[in-house]
Order: sequence, then C-alpha cells, then structure tokens
Amino acid sequence: MPKETYIPFLLELFRKYGYDGATLSKISKATGLGKASLYHHFPGGKDEMVDSVLDYLQQWLKQYILPSLRQKGDYKTRLKLMGDRLLELYQGGEQPCLFAILLLGSARDLFHERVKDLFLVWIEEMTQVFLETGMDKLSAQEKAEDVAIAIQGSLILSQALNSVLPFQRVIKQLSI
Repeated sequence: MPKETYIPFLLELFRKYGYDGATLSKISKATGLGKASLYHHFPGGKDEMVDSVLDYLQQWLKQYILPSLRQKGDYKTRLKLMGDRLLELYQGGEQPCLFAILLLGSARDLFHERVKDLFLVWIEEMTQVFLETGMDKLSAQEKAEDVAIAIQGSLILSQALNSVLPFQRVIKQLSI
C-alpha cells in the first residue's frame, strides 16, 4: 500500500498522543505495519510521518478551506462554508487541533515554522474576505486573527470540557 494510506491513522495518533507520546509501538499498532515497514514507508522516522500528516493538512487547507473563502458571495456565507469544512476536519469538535499539539514539547522546534506558515496562509485568506467588506488592512487582519483565535480556543475548550458545544457555537457564530 502507498504511504498515503497510513496518513489518516497517523493524524489520529498524533492528535491523540502528540509527537512525544506517539511511540513507534503505538504507530505500528495503529497502522498495522511492523517497525521495518514503517521505516520503509517513512525512512525519516517519526519526523517524516508528521511531515506527511502536515502535507496532508496543507493539501486539505488548499482543497477545502481556501476555496470556501475565495468563493463569490457575501463574507458570512464564505465564513459559514469555511466553518462547515472545519466541522468536518475536527469531527464536530470531537478532535483536537494537531497544529496546537505540535507546538508543544520537542515537536515545537521541529514543526513550528510549518505550523506557522499554515496559519499565516489561512489568516491571510480570511483577511482578504474582511478587506472586501470595506475594512482597512489592519482591522481586517485583526478580525481574521480573532476568528482563528476563537476557533482554536474553542477546540481547546471543547477538549477540556469534553463537550463539542464551545466549538460548534463558535462555528455557528461565523455566519451571524
């Protein structure tokens, strides 16, 4: 099987255990691959696995989130479409954000720039949406950052409270 087959399993695993907690034993069990097969598919080890997951999420951003924001129509509709896609990605708020997880522990030094770049692309695209409403550049960027803060914060709160309601409430408010 191609290595892309294992990306969803790795995404789930890194979301659940983080970079430091996702041992090769857990990865082997989750993917059904022995350690030798893991290194065959991912010669760079766990770092390459995370890079592959980030590649997948970057592609997902380009395929689903950015087109939602680039569509014609009013900004609320576009933000709602983005929210609908985020509901899918985070399974209604049940799944934590891998980006936040990768900014902790030893993974921070390894993946900070990639995570930062993904956030910057997303925020810039939201900034463009708010610019189209007549906001000045600074206000549009701050509004885009506020949306990212609300979404990311609600994901953390949803995990802490073991309730999807904070995340779903924030997503619903995107189109209000």
